[in-house]
Amino acid sequence: MPAPATPLDPALLDQAASVIKCLGHPLRLMLLDAIETGAATVTELQARTGASQAMVSQQLATLRGHGIVTARREGPFVRYSIAEPKVHSILDCIRGCGA
Repeated sequence: MPAPATPLDPALLDQAASVIKCLGHPLRLMLLDAIETGAATVTELQARTGASQAMVSQQLATLRGHGIVTARREGPFVRYSIAEPKVHSILDCIRGCGA
């Protein structure tokens, strides 16, 4: 039998709950999946997800507000990429649950 785990720090639990709540939207997860291998613009993400420009922009703003994605201006475009490295592990975990 494994040894009991160390209790989680309450501050860490608050942070984790905030991120989990933010990720609890299918379109947000689709957007993260789409930019996992590289940055993309809203237009590119619309094409990949089939969502409207307004929905993509709104969900990216939420992800950005939680520090999960970052935005970088390149000329007239803004490219979004994953800012929180732990998101890759979360996406891997979700993929593993789909089997």
